Amino acid sequence: MAFVQLSGISLAFGDRRILQDVTLNLSSGSRCALAGANGSGKTTLMRLIAGEIPADSGRLTRQKDTRVSYLPQSGIVHAGLSLLEEADLAYQPIRAYLGEIEGIERALAETTGDGRETARLLETLHHHQEHVRDSGYWSRAQKIDMVLRGLGFTSGDMGRRGEEFSGGWQMRIALAKILLEDPDILLLDEPTNYLDIEARLWLKRFLDSFKGGVLVVSHDRWFLDAVAREVAEISSSRLRRYAGNYSAYERLREQEAEGLLEACKRQQEEIARQEDFIRRFRYNASKAAMVQSRVKQLEKLVRIEAPPGVKRIHFSFPPAPRSGRWVIRAEGLAKSYGERQVFGDLSFELGRGEKLVVAGRNGAGKSTLLRILAGQEGASCGSIEFAAGVRRAYFAQDQETLTEAKRSAVEEIEAVCPTALFPKIRDMMGAFLFQGDDIYKPVSVLSGGEKNRLALLKMLLHPTNLLILDEPTNHLDINSKDVLLDALREFEGSAVFVSHDRYFIEALATRVLELRAGFPPRFFPGGYGYYLDHAGGEEERARDEPRLAAGASASARDREEKKRRQALVRRLERREGEILLRITGLENRGRELRAGMENPAAWSDGAKMKALKDELAANGEEEAALHAEWEGVCAELEEARKEGKN
Repeated sequence: MAFVQLSGISLAFGDRRILQDVTLNLSSGSRCALAGANGSGKTTLMRLIAGEIPADSGRLTRQKDTRVSYLPQSGIVHAGLSLLEEADLAYQPIRAYLGEIEGIERALAETTGDGRETARLLETLHHHQEHVRDSGYWSRAQKIDMVLRGLGFTSGDMGRRGEEFSGGWQMRIALAKILLEDPDILLLDEPTNYLDIEARLWLKRFLDSFKGGVLVVSHDRWFLDAVAREVAEISSSRLRRYAGNYSAYERLREQEAEGLLEACKRQQEEIARQEDFIRRFRYNASKAAMVQSRVKQLEKLVRIEAPPGVKRIHFSFPPAPRSGRWVIRAEGLAKSYGERQVFGDLSFELGRGEKLVVAGRNGAGKSTLLRILAGQEGASCGSIEFAAGVRRAYFAQDQETLTEAKRSAVEEIEAVCPTALFPKIRDMMGAFLFQGDDIYKPVSVLSGGEKNRLALLKMLLHPTNLLILDEPTNHLDINSKDVLLDALREFEGSAVFVSHDRYFIEALATRVLELRAGFPPRFFPGGYGYYLDHAGGEEERARDEPRLAAGASASARDREEKKRRQALVRRLERREGEILLRITGLENRGRELRAGMENPAAWSDGAKMKALKDELAANGEEEAALHAEWEGVCAELEEARKEGKN
């Protein structure tokens, strides 16, 4: 069984200790979530397991031939090849095996008389042939198509060059490639960062059937709960393991933290009493022995440290201005760009205090609808009515423009923060991942993600009664999402939002508006669970949407026919390869049998000679049948290729 084992691993960067005495085992079938605060060393540990960086001490052991694939958080760029060609590179190691198979076959053809060398070559050949067969190399076209479509790529994307894709889609390509590599151990560092709900669900299902081991870091609680069977937490440079999914880990961790805090509090009280006794009687000769005894006790005492971690911040929005019973009424809304209609015939009403999630696949028009509701662009037809007294606040996916680039981050918040919340400014900024001196950074030097988080916090501090939020959780970790979620649930105003975080949606949404390409919008008067219960086969229908929409036109039928021919060619090519591989094996076995029959030792054993003759005859019959089948497949393949060119 393939495995990776870390024993007593320690690593430091300068004076800062990152990992200390870490022990971890990953094997086929393991499902482990890696948890810890930002900067705790999760990515460092993954890079170490992947072999990108060495440890200062300890031992990293891999079972022979164990293959490890690592997906970093970001930074991968693909260029120069089409999407399909890039994905096909995942099978490059298998092509190396095919090259070795050819070399072994040549060596077997040239080997004369050396039985041990022949046996060694045949054993190696068998191993390589089994490896190629088990890799799915001959059916790779279907698997590549399945993985790419599962991660959200469309038919039109397959021929696009890598450099045409944005950063998020570049990371999807990288994820597709390591899934296609089919390694023994998968290391996934924030794989859900650039995936929508459908792609996250597909990835979860893929990992359900994946036979290797998985170590994953993610800020998506639902995904971790669905995938992980244990959690490894890095805290204070040490690693501890907890059985169960992420929610079970959080419950156990909270119980541990409460017990540890209580024990720490009791110990501090006892230390204070002992120190008070020492101060009072230090110079009292009659108490000298007792004082010295207590001094030694304190010196030997193992101090209990308060559990580290992110302080749970709680804050409330400024009171929402009063509005009417309803907040938004939309009638017959439609939006088109030229001849392309994004959505049409959209009508709904949103009441005071309701939280509406807009659901649907990428490209269904979710962000477009939010921009229309925010007044950033107009609808093609229909009407939107807002109740008297409604004050809107809009957060876009990539809202990086701030009013005063010369200000520091904390000055930006101070400029809009209500007086009552001033004492909590540092806590609030910490909840949005501005730690320590980060709050004094000039806005001009902040990264895109930092600007987004700062813009979100600024918007939340403005008194408003209608929040329009497009992916507000994109750049937040789990703890920050919890802070935002708590505040939004207590918010007395209304909200319309889009999110790919299922846990966040399920905990917040009270209404669901579904947008689907080629189908009328639908409004569900309940939460996300209600929507899933009443949507009725939506997932299967969503998979069929491109085909159903295309089937209405002759050009679409032509595309379907072209795909059918391409699938036939791929199937025939795969069968041709399988036949040739089997014929090669039979030819090698035939040479081995003939060599055995030529051995003088076999002449004196009639039964053995008969068995060799019978096997050689059966071998020859199977080889002849395969040659006949191969000729037929070649003829079919030639005809299919001709049809494809017409």
